[in-house]
Amino acid sequence: QVQLVESGGGLVQAGGSLRLSCAASGRTFSSWNMAWFRQAPGKEREFVAAIIRNGGSTYYADSVKGRFTISGDNAKSPVYLQMGSLNPENTAVYYCNAGGEYYPDSRYSSPGNYWGQGTQVTVSS
Repeated sequence: QVQLVESGGGLVQAGGSLRLSCAASGRTFSSWNMAWFRQAPGKEREFVAAIIRNGGSTYYADSVKGRFTISGDNAKSPVYLQMGSLNPENTAVYYCNAGGEYYPDSRYSSPGNYWGQGTQVTVSS
C-alpha cells in the first residue's frame, strides 16, 4: 500500500504565499516521479507541477511558471510546492501524485496511480 498525505493548505490573501507538503509512506520507489495537480470547483483536475526523481528536472503548467516551485528530489524527503503571488484563480483542492510520467510537452505527460486526499487552498481577493 502507498499513502500520500498532503498538508499546508489554508486561507491566504491575494499576493500571499503558501507551501504545500506531500509525505509518502508504504511501498514507495525511489524512481517515482512526483507531481501536484489541482481541481477547482466545477472544473477538471489539472496538472500544476512535476519533479523527476532521476535528475531533478521540473515541469510546470504555464499558469504557475515563475510563481510556484516544486522541490524534493530525494525519495526519502517530502515533496513541496512553494506557491507565491497567489490569486483567487489558484483556489482549488491540491493533490499530490506519485508514479507518473512527465515531459516538457505536457500533452505526453500522464499521472501515476497514487493520489493523496488533497488539501484545500483558498485565496481571498
